[in-house]
Amino acid sequence: MLRRPAKTRSAARAAALSGPHAVELAGLLHELSVRLLGAESFAVAIERLAAFVAGAVPGTVRCSVTLIGEGGPPTCTANAAIGASLDTLAYELSTGPGLDAARSRALTTADDLYTDERWPHLAEPARAAGIHAVVAIPLDVPRAEVGAVSLYLDRAGALGPDPLITAMALVNQAEVLLGELRRRDETSTDATVDRAVGVIIAQRGCGVREAYDVLTETAQRLGIDRHAVADRLVAAAAARNA
Repeated sequence: MLRRPAKTRSAARAAALSGPHAVELAGLLHELSVRLLGAESFAVAIERLAAFVAGAVPGTVRCSVTLIGEGGPPTCTANAAIGASLDTLAYELSTGPGLDAARSRALTTADDLYTDERWPHLAEPARAAGIHAVVAIPLDVPRAEVGAVSLYLDRAGALGPDPLITAMALVNQAEVLLGELRRRDETSTDATVDRAVGVIIAQRGCGVREAYDVLTETAQRLGIDRHAVADRLVAAAAARNA
């Protein structure tokens, strides 16, 4: 009876680092869609994205999602504590693979963080964390932020073609899903504002335009977002009617 020769260590490692079959990739995209669209909030969806990509791309020891909104500081969500100092230092100095990929909207890679001259400040924290390389893929969330998904790898060298295609396909799918989540959140928020305006009209007997002005002026006076004021008004009205 013929037996297959046992895989060598190098062959096994190569197989582990290869990308999934097309059917498997389709399964990954479907599972990502289910997880993100099932998230109760945008923040939870970002957490799920980081965890999912880290588990789907071999060799990834940390996956962080960087988002840059208008007028605000960058935010970061990651699947693991390992390598957190790399993101922290990059944000403090305003330069690093993830930030560069977000700003340029171009794939950004470092085959060896220990010797990369673009980000010498990341060499020591990378060495301490056992992280050798990084691949940062642009993430553009419609009507929200620009950003990047950064995959930190436990070996030197860029991702092979198949794993890279897998990572990019997942990020591209996430862009569409996160855009839908943002749209859904905005629709829900607008509905809350409309309900709050109805509460003001009922309380004051004023018109719609005046009710919107009251809501805006109240938010300015309290120094908080108009949507937060609307949430409070709707919750207070519900409590009174309970």
